[in-house]
Amino acid sequence: MLVVLDIHKHYDHPAGKVQVLRGIDLKVNTGDVVAIVGPSGAGKSTLLHIMGGLDQPAEGQVIFEGEDLYKIPEQKRAQIRNMKIGFIFQFYHLLPEFTALENVILPALIEKNANIEVVKLKAIQLLDKVGLGDRCEHKPHELSGGEQQRVAIARALINEPKVIFCDEPTGNLDSESGKCVIDLLMDLNQKNKQTLVIVTHDEAIAKRSHHVVPMRDGKLAP
Repeated sequence: MLVVLDIHKHYDHPAGKVQVLRGIDLKVNTGDVVAIVGPSGAGKSTLLHIMGGLDQPAEGQVIFEGEDLYKIPEQKRAQIRNMKIGFIFQFYHLLPEFTALENVILPALIEKNANIEVVKLKAIQLLDKVGLGDRCEHKPHELSGGEQQRVAIARALINEPKVIFCDEPTGNLDSESGKCVIDLLMDLNQKNKQTLVIVTHDEAIAKRSHHVVPMRDGKLAP
């Protein structure tokens, strides 16, 4: 499904070039749960963003379903991101002025021919699936951290993505809310065969993953 070949990434700095990734090779198969682990500054989130088509590498290839994400036009890459890839971040990134239901609906409305009533029904079903069926009209500030993260998961699922990239999905949650989110993600993988790539410091996620990919200093650690 997803192949990463010799990925390098650096950022320019007044003091000189900062090398973040130093030649990463990685393969993710359909239905895998992959945990990317390692210390802060190892390059985990940068790698995740590149794999998901959010950040251009300096060198290397990201092959998603046979296409190099960074050799296709940006418009097509954006369409792939929206329709085939889901993202869940540590800080939720919900729009504060919108309700939980409206936040979940938004990615589906990017498609010009979207049927709003069909999308709305699907969003309600997703919120019910993540245990928030009675919180559809609540805005983010009226929800706990765990509830906001579950809204973010529902939003990531609205377009039925083939792969979900998660960046520290339990990093802002207490242990009980974190376990709820982990259980939900693993359930999605088992029932829907959705591929998960998770950057995490959470040992509970790593233990339940199919593959653990350790990183250190911008490289895969042995």
